[in-house]
Amino acid sequence: MEAEMIITVIKEAVWKILVLSAPFLIVSVFLGLIIAVFQAATQIHEQTLTFVPKLFGILLLLLVLGSWMMVNLTDFFNMIMSMMVEL
Repeated sequence: MEAEMIITVIKEAVWKILVLSAPFLIVSVFLGLIIAVFQAATQIHEQTLTFVPKLFGILLLLLVLGSWMMVNLTDFFNMIMSMMVEL
């Protein structure tokens, strides 16, 4: 396996990790900020108030984007397998 091929695989893997995790991180941060502002305004400091909406937001996002994520991971897996066949 050449160094170029290894670098390409690592670059693609890191890019897939970033692309697939970014929606979840963005939704978590956005919901966390909204809940933090709400807690600061109402002076309610309940820990479950931050956890439950984030959990539902992540689950909803997983339902919406799950097939897209699986297609991306399958394409990456197929690319890796085709590179292994070429060896």
